Amino acid sequence: MAYDLITMGRIGVDLYPLQTGVPLAQVTTFGKFLGGSATNVAVAAARLGRSTAVITRTGDDAFGTYLHEALRDFGVDDRWVTPVAGLPTPVTFCEVFPPDDFPLYFYRRPKAPDLEIDAHDLDLDAIRDASVFWVTGTGLSEEPSRTATLAALAHRAKAGTTVFDLDWRPMFWTDPDTARPFYAEALRHTTVAVGNLDEVEVATGVREPHAAARALLDAGVELAVVKQGPKGVLAVNSAGETAEVPPLPVNVLNGLGAGDAFGGSLCHGLLAGWDLETIMRHANAAGAIVASRLECSSAMPTPDEVAAALEAGAVL
Repeated sequence: MAYDLITMGRIGVDLYPLQTGVPLAQVTTFGKFLGGSATNVAVAAARLGRSTAVITRTGDDAFGTYLHEALRDFGVDDRWVTPVAGLPTPVTFCEVFPPDDFPLYFYRRPKAPDLEIDAHDLDLDAIRDASVFWVTGTGLSEEPSRTATLAALAHRAKAGTTVFDLDWRPMFWTDPDTARPFYAEALRHTTVAVGNLDEVEVATGVREPHAAARALLDAGVELAVVKQGPKGVLAVNSAGETAEVPPLPVNVLNGLGAGDAFGGSLCHGLLAGWDLETIMRHANAAGAIVASRLECSSAMPTPDEVAAALEAGAVL
């Protein structure tokens, strides 16, 4: 079968505090959730009715077993999620200080299994045939994942919609200059680039949103999506269409999963053939809903929840 969406990248266990406004050292209770940006995007799109799969790797351990079970529960195909002997499944902690402070603590040592994706193990035909293929900047940070990511993009050769989530995580790189050549190579093979202001600056060297969007288009993509935080989102395509949409009002509890919900909704809207402004409004609403909830994967909204938020003009 050809999937609506295949994502490739991080997976792990999110151990999020069940107390807000409390430093990690003082937290006493945690919730356990499926996590990882690329994986959450697949979950978000599945919640919206799309057929999705994820390409990633876990440890050969109890947390890896949990992630397989969670993926199946969310309706995401886990056939390309494989174990790596000797490496633990990553865990991620956060602190929750609403409305805008959510420090992340990644435990991905000695190396995350999702960076052990090997090009020789990829199902390149399935990647080529998917309607949307999604990769991330983190996948470029180490070998063999870097070669595998670029090989998948080159084989796909811009078939359908190919999304590059710029996904800049400075703790995974030496510095931005190290990342830029690999980002540039990935952009050559993608049709959509998505990132916040920090991420587009890493990719292009430009921070001003409209200039950054133009730089991404000049790098080879057909649609540039620049997330501007409280200023909303800017989308510009190669046909010259522009959509600039303000954020949906929301009482933020945890903003960490909002971008992944946005990404899953973006894929859904592109698959549906919606106009640019409709796609951005729907994606903004999906992200706002998740920002109002503690968890990420299990917080991804249903179509009815997004429709209700759009009708209300806010997340209630």
